[in-house]
Amino acid sequence: MFARTPRLLLRPGWMEDARALADAIGDFAVAGRLARVPWPYRLEDAEAFLAADPGPLPNFLIFARTHGAPRLVGGIGLEPHADGAELGYWIARPYWGLGFATEAGRAVVDLADRGLRLPRLVAGHFAENRASAHVLEKLGFEPTGTVSARSCAARGSLEPCVDYVRTAFAQGRTRFPAKAGYDREDAMAA
Repeated sequence: MFARTPRLLLRPGWMEDARALADAIGDFAVAGRLARVPWPYRLEDAEAFLAADPGPLPNFLIFARTHGAPRLVGGIGLEPHADGAELGYWIARPYWGLGFATEAGRAVVDLADRGLRLPRLVAGHFAENRASAHVLEKLGFEPTGTVSARSCAARGSLEPCVDYVRTAFAQGRTRFPAKAGYDREDAMAA
């Protein structure tokens, strides 16, 4: 399965992505914002991740569409969770603040709503990561009012995680603000 936005290509990871993946997540500023990423993150970790069974829901690497070779800018995906799925994502530090997480998130949330018809999405962010809070809010997630302790492997500690939920599709509300950030007709599945 693939998705395309005006600036991004979302596709499964391939073994030839291992070096770029290791370099991107091998930055503690990135790994320290993720729950399950081992630290230090080595090439062998990237290769194991890419060789693993991806599971029943879509997981993508995010590439900036360029006139040359696409550049890996992050990752995004869904994992089974209760009566829906959990959304997770990361963006490599050189690409922070460029709107890539929101743009990719809109494509994946739209896929979850329209394609997979998932009734509920959950997500969370470590409490100090306000940028991720803004992304989730732009995607239609709402804080649940719960802050849970979640392990951060890179930090080697439990960290406060703010929990969010999104049930807009199930309730028939508008999915996103007027500017969705990509053309739904441009999305594709293979």
